[in-house]
Amino acid sequence: MPMNLLSTTPDAAGQPMTIAALRARYLDGSLTPAQLVERIAAHTAGDDPHRIWIRALTRDEMMRYADALASRDPATLPLYGIPFAIKDNIDLAGVPTTAGCPDYAYLPEKSAPVVERLIAAGAIPVGKTNLDQFATGLSGQRSPYGACRNALDPEYASGGSSSGSAVSVAMGLAAFSLGTDTAGSGRVPAAFHGLVGLKPTKGVLSTLGVVPACRSLDCVSIFAHTADDAQRVFASAHGLAQNDPYARAWQGDPGARAAFKGLRLGVPRASQREFYGDASYAQAFDAALDALRAAGAQLVEIDFEPFLATARLLYEGPFVAERLAAIRPFYEAHPDALHPVTRAIIGGAARWSAADAFAAQDTLAALRMQAERVWPEIDAIVTPTSPTTSTVAELEADPIGVNARFGYYTNFVNLLDLSALAVPAGRCESGAHAGKPFGITFVGRAHEDAKLLDIARAWLGEAASNATVTSVAPATVRVAVVGAHLSGEPLNAQLTSRAAKLVAATTTSKHYRLYALPKAASQGIEKPGLVRVAQDGHAIEVEVWEMPVEHYGSFVALIPSPLGIGTLELADGAFVQGFLCESLALDGAEDISAFGGWRVYRRSAAQLA
Repeated sequence: MPMNLLSTTPDAAGQPMTIAALRARYLDGSLTPAQLVERIAAHTAGDDPHRIWIRALTRDEMMRYADALASRDPATLPLYGIPFAIKDNIDLAGVPTTAGCPDYAYLPEKSAPVVERLIAAGAIPVGKTNLDQFATGLSGQRSPYGACRNALDPEYASGGSSSGSAVSVAMGLAAFSLGTDTAGSGRVPAAFHGLVGLKPTKGVLSTLGVVPACRSLDCVSIFAHTADDAQRVFASAHGLAQNDPYARAWQGDPGARAAFKGLRLGVPRASQREFYGDASYAQAFDAALDALRAAGAQLVEIDFEPFLATARLLYEGPFVAERLAAIRPFYEAHPDALHPVTRAIIGGAARWSAADAFAAQDTLAALRMQAERVWPEIDAIVTPTSPTTSTVAELEADPIGVNARFGYYTNFVNLLDLSALAVPAGRCESGAHAGKPFGITFVGRAHEDAKLLDIARAWLGEAASNATVTSVAPATVRVAVVGAHLSGEPLNAQLTSRAAKLVAATTTSKHYRLYALPKAASQGIEKPGLVRVAQDGHAIEVEVWEMPVEHYGSFVALIPSPLGIGTLELADGAFVQGFLCESLALDGAEDISAFGGWRVYRRSAAQLA
């Protein structure tokens, strides 16, 4: 059952750990990030009967992030001290990424941009979570690390592929978590745990640093207890990342308000609704529709066939071949490393030809045109998140068939470039699954994420006054610069023009080396490259600048390869975002670590000239 790490009093047991609750405690001084880390570590260091974690962070690893917040004002960071879990197909610097396959594991030098942005906003990572291997599945059963168990009833499916991410939030070990969603992986686990699951507009949360399932369809998703929490995380996480070929700038209006009374919600025709004989879920959806009508929504029956036909394309056509393309070299070299069900699905994709793929693209274009016809008549679509649930025993008896049912109402969303938000809708009142959570999903057009969150907030009865992050002081991010962005250097204006302020002149820890990059790599302006090393490192001079978060994305977008932003350790042990260099770019570079910094090296070079 869920636990409350915010209080040790019995009456607080079972209450969800929300961002709002944590912020209140931080702001009144009754809790510190370090204290919360101690409580989380006490739980994650023990047994893991729900098989949530592939790699939980140690107490000391989490404490480094907490210590970096010690000098910060909680009011200035939107996610100050907020613990979050990361699906283990998303990179966290210094922690292996496995994608649920031990033989595939690698050690990333830097975090995925979406993780970096959350850490910069004050969030604290607590671990890498279990998943259906290579994010292929909606069940939570397809992991060599053990099937992830449902937090509310271990005999039932946890949902996948982002199973551990949902369970970590449901169990109270994280206030929010990151999943990924290609076919419903960020929504089905939310429904099975009574959580909010945001599947944002494709491309607005960067998928760089994410092991791809279907690269052109993948989305990073967010699990939280409330729509308000999901929106706060989304506000910090979205933004363009350099060299992300699928990135899109979010074009939504965060201040928009969707009126619930009179809201036109498209509902599949009764003949097109499918529950696979599950009367519990059918009755729960009817009850949800009654509640929506009572709240003032206008329900409009729509022809759901174009959406269903699109959903069938994802696994019954050549689009599944993109899953093979994502890991083909590894699959061909290590086929036995895959879970048997995962291997059957990905390996079976080889039968499709390029001609089949182009024919499917033509079919999708026609279906997209048909699906577009419903939108002038409605503001959003509402469906069950899943048409049914199942026990673990039922999944084990028919792993592909039962799993496929879960995606009936989810598989079409990314193919049609839509946004979606899964929300709780009470519990089944009778039938085989009486007492189990039931969820509905609001579906909108691309960039309507904020509108869906407003609809969900009204549905869940959340106070509108907490709907945006504009009620707190402007959020900032600290960035350590080491070369051409230092005060007086050629690119410093990229900081000052974004209202950045110098807050510290210091050095890194003694774990770095500095290189003068060749002219070809520096693109016309002399620049150094900073690299973290395991031994024989130096403390390197840096400046720490503080910049409003709203300008951070445009700043990062200016940084050319081989440079990038990663997590950098300072001399006092604090961690900030900072400039790092790809090690492959050091061929022909001059090691200038002994100078202790870029300015000293430049002065020395000028004297020798």
